[in-house]
Amino acid sequence: MARPTQAHMSRTIGKNKPDAFKDLTKRQVEYYMGAKLIEVGVNPNSAIYRWSLETKGNNEIWTYSAYWGDSKEQLLKQEQSSADNA
Repeated sequence: MARPTQAHMSRTIGKNKPDAFKDLTKRQVEYYMGAKLIEVGVNPNSAIYRWSLETKGNNEIWTYSAYWGDSKEQLLKQEQSSADNA
C-alpha cells in the first residue's frame, strides 16, 4: 500500500471571533500538524504548507494542508503552471 504524501487539518471558527483568537487557533493547528508529521515519520521541514478558507454561514472553516514527496512536487508544478498562465 502506498504511503500518503499529504495531510489536512480543519478547524471551524466563528466569523465574528476576534483576530487574536483566530491567530491562536491557526498557530495551534500548525503545531499539531508538525507533531503529527513527526509521529508518522515525515520531517516537517521537508513539507510545504498551505492554508485554505471556506465560509459557511457565520463560520469560517480553516484547513491547513501539508504536502511532501510526490504531492509536494505535483503541487509546486501546478502552482508554477498557474503563475505562468496568469
